[in-house]
Amino acid sequence: MMHHSTQKKKRLTSLLAGTLLLAAPLSAHAAQPGLSLSPDEAVLQAAPLSSEGSGLPGTAPMASVELAGLLRQAAELAGKSAAFPLPAGDAVTRKDTAAALSEALQLSPAAEPYTDVPDDSPYTSVVGAVYKLGLMNGYGAAWFGADDPLTREQAYTVANRVYGYLKPFELVEASIPDMQTAMAQGKLTSEGLVQMYLDRIAKYDKQGVSLNSMISLNSEALELAKALDEERRTQGPRGPLHGIPIIVKDNYDTEDMATTAGCLCLKDSMPGKDADQVAKLKAAGAIILGKSNLSEFAFNITTTSSLGGQTLNPYALQFNPGGSSGGTGASIAANFAAAGMGTDTGGSIRVPSAFNSLVGIRPTVGLSSRDGIIPLALTQDVGGPMARSVTDAAILLDATAGYDPDDTATAFGVGRIPASYTSFLNADGLKGARIGVAVELIGSEPQQKAVSDLVYKAVDDLERLGAQTVPILIPHAAEIGKYPSLSGYEFKFHLNDYLKELGPKAPYATLNDIIESGRYIKTQEEPMKARNARESLDTQEYKDIVLFRTKLTQESLLKVMADHDLDAIVYPTSAYPAAPIGEPQNSGPNTKFSPFSGFPAVTVPAGFTPDGLPVGLEFLGRAFGEGRLIQLAYAYEQGTQHRKPPVLLP
Repeated sequence: MMHHSTQKKKRLTSLLAGTLLLAAPLSAHAAQPGLSLSPDEAVLQAAPLSSEGSGLPGTAPMASVELAGLLRQAAELAGKSAAFPLPAGDAVTRKDTAAALSEALQLSPAAEPYTDVPDDSPYTSVVGAVYKLGLMNGYGAAWFGADDPLTREQAYTVANRVYGYLKPFELVEASIPDMQTAMAQGKLTSEGLVQMYLDRIAKYDKQGVSLNSMISLNSEALELAKALDEERRTQGPRGPLHGIPIIVKDNYDTEDMATTAGCLCLKDSMPGKDADQVAKLKAAGAIILGKSNLSEFAFNITTTSSLGGQTLNPYALQFNPGGSSGGTGASIAANFAAAGMGTDTGGSIRVPSAFNSLVGIRPTVGLSSRDGIIPLALTQDVGGPMARSVTDAAILLDATAGYDPDDTATAFGVGRIPASYTSFLNADGLKGARIGVAVELIGSEPQQKAVSDLVYKAVDDLERLGAQTVPILIPHAAEIGKYPSLSGYEFKFHLNDYLKELGPKAPYATLNDIIESGRYIKTQEEPMKARNARESLDTQEYKDIVLFRTKLTQESLLKVMADHDLDAIVYPTSAYPAAPIGEPQNSGPNTKFSPFSGFPAVTVPAGFTPDGLPVGLEFLGRAFGEGRLIQLAYAYEQGTQHRKPPVLLP
């Protein structure tokens, strides 16, 4: 049973004892086969790629003349002309379909893995050709079903893939799998991809709308791309990130570019080695295209710095992009790279992801190394992905998670990282899930209404997609919210350690030296001096916060999840929308629960306010539960499709 958002609000806030929000059954929807095609509506109503031969609706054989017409229309929609030579009849075999595709599309012969296609078969090379390009898959790893008739369901899947194969590559909103497919099909190179992104940055970042999201670009990016193209040609791709351009926040160390934290004081600071996560990205074949602006030293959520200036929100140029990873948020939302990396101490991945209609993952403390990231407060610091889709974020998390001997916290993650987070990308992942709705984190102030309305709508959607939603109160939430961030305590000491590790080439030796230089953003002068005035972390006040804040937050979250048998807790990432630049920006207490506990959180687009400002829905889970959160977030993303590119950047 569905409920209107206003009704849902009353039910959630009432918290009647034992009340559960009933999950609406997911209606079975199967697109009816037809020859009226629309590229704006998934083109050919294709069945999921995994459903070939699954016995779903549409398993009747496809007649030859109808299949030929369907494939021809797919080619025409892609701007191509092709005739598919199929044998006449009321049914066409799968091997004859493969042969027709191979001839019409002039595919190169290739090997195939199927046991029912003998090596001496005349169909071997054509089956291999369609398999290699992903145009037709088998029933499993070893069985192609060569002599089976092609069903109507399979025909629409194949036609959709033909359309995707023939259509030109489109940069805007392209996913990492889209890019890899285009490269595998030979219609895109990494060098070409890098150049397209560089051209887009040149057009929109410092001129045109002038987002001002980037601090530096990698002068070697095109050469790196050429080398990776050659490696692909001779050895094959390393994996899903091979030749893919990535932007990193400019507090990640890079051996080939300065690492500045947005501060004039570090304008020429060359660390000498990559941060561990950067090194892992490069090892996976990624290209660090450039480094993005941030709130100087990651202090706040407005993204302005003495070196990079003020970054704008690509959805509304007069509004904040969020922070402190707002440069990454704005640049990825604007399609300046495939995906990006941010850091999060108190909300700095999640807030800009929410304000830029992105997916952001704040991982468990210890999942990924912080070594080589300019610290704000290591007790809370993490680095993580920011992307236009859950899929792309999962791919980045795969590449960057793992043990690093230079960050002892990562020892806690050993044995707790799955083979791939992409294995959790299940569109039905919300079915049977129990989701706690943290009603006290949904704002009731007038300026919060637009966000709150979208969150209540999100609860409706969670139910529609198969979840049970449970209104909850997080124990001791108000007390937890009163605790401060440890950035006010740890910053001086952790920054001084970082500067010391830079060695004799460090521009400054201490925070005190930086303050005396005057080369920093003056709006942060008082906070910097206050942090510099701390003489030691060996105080009872600091120790009490580290001990009792962490214990209280973890126990409160675990208890409410156990009491209600929850898979995750949801709430608005920021209880407030983006504020106009120059006005105070508030996010509410919502972003504190993940860093204070060390537990992971994923934010995903939840729609837009009436003013066109993006809003995020945050999923919070247990330690090292990123896989389950990715599954829930992916199902919500796929079931709602809220992400839209900024209209200001065509």
